[in-house]
Amino acid sequence: MLRAPRLLAPYTRRCIAKSIVAKRTYAAVTDLTKLPTVGEEIHGFELKRREHVPELELSALHFHHNRTGAEYLHVAREDSNNVFSIGFKTNPPDATGVPHILEHVTLCGSEKYPVRDPFFKMMPRSLQNFMNAFTSSDYTMYPFATTNPQDFKNLQSVYLDATLKPLLKRSDFVQEGWRLGPENPLSAPPPNSSSEADDIVFKGVVYNEMKGQMSDANYLFYIRFMEQLIPSLNNSGGDPQKMTELTYAQLQQFHQQHYHPSNARIITYGDQPVQSHLETLGRALAGFEKVQIDADIKTPISLEGGAKEVTAPGPIDPMMPIDSQYKTSITWLLGDTTDIAESFALRIATTLLLDGYGSPMYQSLIESGLGADFTPNTGYDTSGLKGVFSVGLVGVSEGNVTNLKEVIQTTIRNVADKGLDRSKVQGLMHQLELGLKHKTATFGMDLVQRLKPGWFNGIDPFDALAWNKTVETFKAEYASNPTYLEDLLKKYLLVEESLTFTMVPTASYGEDLKAEEQTRLREKIAEAIAKYPSEQEALEDIRRCEAELQAEQEDGREQNLECLPSLKVDDIPRAKDHPQLRDEDTAKGNVRVQWYEAPTNGLAYFRAVIPFEKDELSSELRLLIPLFNDALLRIGTKDKSMGEIEDSIKLYTGGLSFGYHTTSSPFDAGEAHEGIVLAAYALQNNVPKMYELLRTVLLDTDFDSPKARLMIKELVSSSASSAMDAMSDRGHAYAKRFAEAGVSPAAKISEMTSGITQVRYIARLAAAGESETSQEMQNVMQKLKQLQAILAQKLRFERRGVRVALTCSSDAVRENSSALENFLSSCTDSASSISLPSLPPVAISNELAQLPDYPRKALLLTPFQISHIGLALPIPSYLSKKSAPFAVLAQILTHKLLHPSIREQGGAYGAGAVANPLGGSFGMYTYRDPNPVRSVGVMNDAGRWALEKLGSSTGSDSKEDITKQINEAKMLIFQGVDAPLSVADMGMKRFLHGIDDLMERNRRFQLLDVDPKQIRGVARELSDTLSATEDSKVRWAVLGKGFANEEPSAKEWAHVDMGIIAQAHE
Repeated sequence: MLRAPRLLAPYTRRCIAKSIVAKRTYAAVTDLTKLPTVGEEIHGFELKRREHVPELELSALHFHHNRTGAEYLHVAREDSNNVFSIGFKTNPPDATGVPHILEHVTLCGSEKYPVRDPFFKMMPRSLQNFMNAFTSSDYTMYPFATTNPQDFKNLQSVYLDATLKPLLKRSDFVQEGWRLGPENPLSAPPPNSSSEADDIVFKGVVYNEMKGQMSDANYLFYIRFMEQLIPSLNNSGGDPQKMTELTYAQLQQFHQQHYHPSNARIITYGDQPVQSHLETLGRALAGFEKVQIDADIKTPISLEGGAKEVTAPGPIDPMMPIDSQYKTSITWLLGDTTDIAESFALRIATTLLLDGYGSPMYQSLIESGLGADFTPNTGYDTSGLKGVFSVGLVGVSEGNVTNLKEVIQTTIRNVADKGLDRSKVQGLMHQLELGLKHKTATFGMDLVQRLKPGWFNGIDPFDALAWNKTVETFKAEYASNPTYLEDLLKKYLLVEESLTFTMVPTASYGEDLKAEEQTRLREKIAEAIAKYPSEQEALEDIRRCEAELQAEQEDGREQNLECLPSLKVDDIPRAKDHPQLRDEDTAKGNVRVQWYEAPTNGLAYFRAVIPFEKDELSSELRLLIPLFNDALLRIGTKDKSMGEIEDSIKLYTGGLSFGYHTTSSPFDAGEAHEGIVLAAYALQNNVPKMYELLRTVLLDTDFDSPKARLMIKELVSSSASSAMDAMSDRGHAYAKRFAEAGVSPAAKISEMTSGITQVRYIARLAAAGESETSQEMQNVMQKLKQLQAILAQKLRFERRGVRVALTCSSDAVRENSSALENFLSSCTDSASSISLPSLPPVAISNELAQLPDYPRKALLLTPFQISHIGLALPIPSYLSKKSAPFAVLAQILTHKLLHPSIREQGGAYGAGAVANPLGGSFGMYTYRDPNPVRSVGVMNDAGRWALEKLGSSTGSDSKEDITKQINEAKMLIFQGVDAPLSVADMGMKRFLHGIDDLMERNRRFQLLDVDPKQIRGVARELSDTLSATEDSKVRWAVLGKGFANEEPSAKEWAHVDMGIIAQAHE
């Protein structure tokens, strides 16, 4: 898996510490007196240093393997969700993607586990809650997390053998990397082809993954920017235009040079004894000797001598106005990131420049109309040895490109001269305090992923863990020098030395890519032919190699896997502890409160659902809910700007959020429920202020403000600018959701607010908003006011169905109950002044609000290089006895049919099946799929395959095989069912979906007790449903490039107008 660019993270999250799972008392697992001492050698590892970090309630131990030079960090903490990660410094020598392809091939078999694809084969043999591999810009890491001690040992053994002793077979290289092969191996060349080579294409999982990745305009901008900033650090993911230059021998050589203990950084985390880890690691490294490793740390180009400007071509964004297609950013080089104290201060300063609607950069760049949103590289990046700060915009007109630098520098100069607001600094420091108290279930994995980048680039992980020391150093410096932050801005940003990178919109970009690939394909075919006496022999050999690979892939399905370690279904407990929840009505008896009392480190968590009644919302209003929720945290009130409200949110809470929630009934999949969800948390003493802010934002937001319309236009433009990248990144989810909308009421209303329908609506709204006198925007403003009034009246009167969930410590219940009563009373007082708009009813135009009819087979064309497929059909409710067998069948289809057929053989990056009883659907999907026609055939045949394999006692799979597949599927299901939850998420299944402990317990028993007879029943039902030709309940959606040369007839597939393609060429 390609690691997403670090710079894409929102700006505040870069400053605020990751959530910390804290305990009230230090446990023995972190007691230094019970841990190894400095200088002690255990299993070849010498302890170099150790340190207790009280603010994180952990102890860190740094070991050095004397024989190989491997570095090992153990983080001891009272947390049963143990984590392991091994990583290597992998500077890419070129843009062929060799680190990325090697990451894939490494996991395809090893000396101890010589089976095909042990990584995926281990998934159904484990109860892990996280298992993956990442290729970042200059390192590769292999992490997993599990709460089961034996599972930890099993996965650790597989990961160590895979990375240090992989088989690296040529067949795995051509499967995962790239190869020449017939597009559809089982079909003859097209009858109208001019050459027998016409059906030969580039194939390979990573090749197709990166074609999809490079379709993401944000990713493309970031990669092209990095190529200019650090030319010596090549594209680790791989540029498809260069990937076909990589050879098998180069892959082997890269592994030999980089995947060695001398180049390794290993981390373990959790409550398991470090001595056990040392023993395992000592055995794994025993056969290696220390070698000289090139672990060069790549640094940015020198900017001495003045400003540099670079341009690169990029695609047209069909969601954006044609005259606002430029993306441009300015970058400065800051100090060395090894200076943790200065880096922390710079993070504070740059966050204050960028974060929030009230920030100087947002106001001068986006609110002013210069651009639609920040570029993906915007922010302060400390992942390398040299700090990098960038600010940029997408959706810029050509005329404004040259103005951007002056505006940015003027903004920085004004801030530096006038000074930063000290209360804003206090707000960020408060966020840090909350970060140390807020509990999450993924602390260990978050910690590992925070430490690894810096560790590979010269940053001491002990310095990165010394949180209190860093904060106290900053506080002392800031107290002694009131202009400390402003001085840093002047030192690093008010200078001439900078890099301006601009991506120029090029109308022919997509066609140029296609033409380049076709030219390169012809050249590679010619190279292959030149090695043989004749073209016919060369093409026969290409087809023979493809057939051999397919045969090997088929053999892998039936391969004996006894060498792989495994947990058993019996390791899944039949009973599971549930949080002790209680319900209580408020004093006036009209709001039901779900209480969960637990240690929360002094925090209180609040959630509320304001439900909509059946048919209460028109389609027009529902389409506007996402925009309405965003607007609540953008517009401000009559008395306060949003910037002032944001400051209070940061100073008193961990954040406020407003979201849309939909679910079907656990009793009836055809019964849909929807509503607005409010959420917030705060320190206990700030709970009254938290409620005051919630009330203010929800009820006092001023949609009549003179600036409100412009702010709504900003939000629409920002959403439109990110929509294409969201579809490129998560296209399978969009396709699946569109298909599901045709089979389930809950799925349909969800798709309207978070799917293709919402994208189409935002695209059309963005186009309508370009006109300053647009009646459509006037109507939208009235509809937003109407939504606010509806919610206000729900809080004012009977509050039917309004419910609240509160999580806090037992000693804070009375205080929280009183604060909630006051909040509800204040909402009544505020809501009394709000009424439904007395204006005549307004309607969004038919063109703007038009909904798709969710055809049985929908083709959704976008300018992507690949496709995504979604299929859906209805299934029974959560409590139905058929629901559990469908969930098991989905896992069997994923791992026994779809993954091997569509990913391994078809070259798609991913494929799977999902049973979603709370959404009322059973679905299948593909992700970054180069051959949608073939995949549609595989998916359409899934029912017949299931019936043949599982559907009768005389099926092709024996009863023992079917039982084994069922048990493996159960393991996969319970990885999610039993995954650790944060204290804030306890009881949310009950609160949001109405699933109580008894329902959940019965569901657990149903899943554990699924047997072959039940699987045969749902396999037959699936087969019948997929094969039905009349009144079919099956829905399809294909999103992306479509079917290329195999376009189905218009009668089969309905082309759904995305409302975006034509705009790019107007």
